[in-house]
Amino acid sequence: MTIKEYIATRKLEIKNYVEGLNVKPHLVIIQVNEDVASNAYVKGKLKDCNELGINGELIKLPIDTTEEKLLSLIDSLNNDDKVDAFIVQMPLPKQINEEKIKQAISPEKDVDGFHPLSELNPCTPQGIIDYLHAEEVKLQGLNALVIGRSNIVGKPMAKLLLKENCNVTIVHSKTSKEDMAFYIAHADIIVIAIGKQFFLDEKYQYKENAIIIDVGISRDENGLHGDAKPNLPVKLQTPVPGGVGLLTRLSLIENLIKIYNKKYNK
Repeated sequence: MTIKEYIATRKLEIKNYVEGLNVKPHLVIIQVNEDVASNAYVKGKLKDCNELGINGELIKLPIDTTEEKLLSLIDSLNNDDKVDAFIVQMPLPKQINEEKIKQAISPEKDVDGFHPLSELNPCTPQGIIDYLHAEEVKLQGLNALVIGRSNIVGKPMAKLLLKENCNVTIVHSKTSKEDMAFYIAHADIIVIAIGKQFFLDEKYQYKENAIIIDVGISRDENGLHGDAKPNLPVKLQTPVPGGVGLLTRLSLIENLIKIYNKKYNK
């Protein structure tokens, strides 16, 4: 099953569920940037909400918005009972501290799963795990390699793979070339999120039944590219575009439904 087929199936199930609700879930997106990738991502999130009958709202603030003003808006949304969940789209301008913003969002409304007390997982890692389950990949005992150690993808991805009883290794920019090649050659699952075009290519050896989950995106005059060169000799490789980005968007909606159901005890 392709990612698009999986998402289409799950979206239909969510749409049918939302149609039966008297009060529709309400998601607010705050954007304080003019980042091209963010614009595309926000547009996609609002499109998903519209398709599924969810009330999606964008609050776009000027790039020179102060941290104090953003914190004030977050406080008002935390206390607005009509808003079920909200996100602050990253990145933020340099005058605003991202960690302070993440922690200001109420854990009960943190649909991104970034707050330390949130019961939800960050959308990208959770979306990947959900897709692997849909593909009926038996994760227990597999050698999982995470390339990249960001707080948004790398570290939470490793944590979720550990929860699935994988043998997990994280490598990064300080890993030696020899060790990198060794771990890649012995990995059953490779999740790469470093934003380096075609970092994974034919120079590495791969297990025949390996799975590559390509999270990273880079752009040049020829369009969008992943961290892995297309059509590597593995069992399954997610495409870029049309891969993990779609899983992340779906996971955001799944998290919203979880928040909604907890709020209304469904």
